[in-house]
Amino acid sequence: MPDATIARLPQYLRCLSQLENTGAQTVHSADLAGHVGVSGAVVRRDLSYVGSYGTRGVGYPVAQLRQKVITALGLATEHRLVVVGIGHMGRALAGYSGFAERELRVVGLFDIDPDLIGTKIGEASTGMVEIQPLTDLAAFVADHEVRIGVIATPAASAQAVADLLTSAGVTSILNLSATHLAVPEGVVVRPVDLATEIQILAVHAAQQEVR
Repeated sequence: MPDATIARLPQYLRCLSQLENTGAQTVHSADLAGHVGVSGAVVRRDLSYVGSYGTRGVGYPVAQLRQKVITALGLATEHRLVVVGIGHMGRALAGYSGFAERELRVVGLFDIDPDLIGTKIGEASTGMVEIQPLTDLAAFVADHEVRIGVIATPAASAQAVADLLTSAGVTSILNLSATHLAVPEGVVVRPVDLATEIQILAVHAAQQEVR
């Protein structure tokens, strides 16, 4: 499945969930296209990858399509993840309530700051998670069969953390450290540089002012 399609699937899922909540039975590709900002042809191609082709003149059955997208996203089963680096960004991720509805659960938090180790983050309703020392990371990942890791450390520490994660069995990494990571073949890294993204928005804002 192309990366661009994978990136759009959560948007389709959000739209389908809203439609299901309103009682809608079917949806046309043009309607989904309007929500996601692509053409109907792109929607139809994307949905063909999840095994749904719709019916001409009728559209797609909302409930069935939603389930297919959930399966394609791997949300039929819970995925556990760890966050390394519990600064402002790491703390925000650790307490993010939206993970639960996507079958994602933060099971481990790690840092090197002795003032943070032993403290807990989260909500009582969803479960508090204790911050552990980085030295316990590899064993924890292996013992809990964690496959997703989030790196929210300073750039200078990110590669060492990535090495720990991958050697323990993590195969998917969200990299918030704004630095390139070298990882073994088969490990997927999604880099997110918030400063760069905001800078891009600033360029667009400046262009709008010129107009």
